[in-house]
Amino acid sequence: MAEAYIIDAVRTPRGIGKPGKGALSHLHPQHLGATVLKALKERNNLDTETVDDVVWSTSVQKGKQGGDVGRMSALAAGYSTKASGITLDRFCGGGISSVNIAAASVMSGMEDCVIAGGAEMMSLHASMAAEEANAGLKPLGMGAGNPALDALHPQSNQGVCGDAIAALEGITRADVDALALESQRRADIAIQEGRFNNSLVTVYNEDGSVALDHEEFPRPQTTAEGLAELKPSFGAIADFDLGGGVTFRKQIQRRYPDLQWEPIHHAGNSSGVVDGAAALLITSKNYADKHGLKPRARIVAYANEGDDPTLMLNAPVPAAKKVLAKAGLNKNDIDVWEINEAFAVVAEKFIRDLDLDRSKVNINGGACALGHPIGATGSMLIGTALDELERSGGRFGLVTMCAAGGMAPAIIIERI
Repeated sequence: MAEAYIIDAVRTPRGIGKPGKGALSHLHPQHLGATVLKALKERNNLDTETVDDVVWSTSVQKGKQGGDVGRMSALAAGYSTKASGITLDRFCGGGISSVNIAAASVMSGMEDCVIAGGAEMMSLHASMAAEEANAGLKPLGMGAGNPALDALHPQSNQGVCGDAIAALEGITRADVDALALESQRRADIAIQEGRFNNSLVTVYNEDGSVALDHEEFPRPQTTAEGLAELKPSFGAIADFDLGGGVTFRKQIQRRYPDLQWEPIHHAGNSSGVVDGAAALLITSKNYADKHGLKPRARIVAYANEGDDPTLMLNAPVPAAKKVLAKAGLNKNDIDVWEINEAFAVVAEKFIRDLDLDRSKVNINGGACALGHPIGATGSMLIGTALDELERSGGRFGLVTMCAAGGMAPAIIIERI
């Protein structure tokens, strides 16, 4: 099997994902995609006629985010028309899956140069939902409207799932607040020390002025006292009548009838709503040698894992164990862990279940501080892990994240 190498990784800053309030919210998703694709082309003197494919991730593929964002972003970036593109959806995990699929095509020997990445403008989500509501369309969740599926795998809201998991695991409000506070502290250090600078690409407006050149979401002024005062976000949602007396709480209790819980997640210990894009250049060794490119990392192994969709967020631990086994490694071999802080309980449970050294997990902060642009986050985290391996001199990095439907992709990279 051929080796797949990461030549470069770039990303935009994350902009606040609220219409009219975030620095990127007025731009088109293809503009963000084109920004990172242009950066890869320019930084690596890339002949885009030799790009076999662009594998892209966007979770909400409708409205401006519909129509194969990967292909359209490549065209907007001035790539050769020979560079085809595809856009996939694995909910939150798509940004890892795009890299894994790109790596697989190179490892198989069928392709030599593939770009992987993703873009998500969460500032568009609310407006799209409002437009659908005004048109009389009811929002559909996973399995909604399918009684047979719902009877087998009752679905719930992700935030409600986070609260329920915390109760099952004995994780307290103080625990998740502490993790979120540490996320803010680490992110602030990383920003102040320029740890993200190698991958960060400025986003420009159409007129050439700067739209955003720094992380917009972090709140370094966050305190434990301030977090403790925030009202939980998912209490009313848990008991909202979805119709016929069905609630998210009852959906979970169909599977866990004795489980009782109180809401503990809020805006401060959940992932931030942001806009952003990221991309990685992945090639074979022959391609890198022929074009004078120096690989930064080798993709060692990747894996996908499914878990109970009722609680939805618990697949990262089995995914991490699976990819470690595929790589022939153990947890002590991993120098850098990136587990997406979709909700603080996800990272807290991950650390506890695997008995990890906290100093190696989300070293430069996570989504509680930096935000989570759904389809782009996984690609961002792979780049962050690579930058940190180079900064610290570590060898192996493992990246994983929960995804809706009870899934988790995972990847291990090795610094060269």
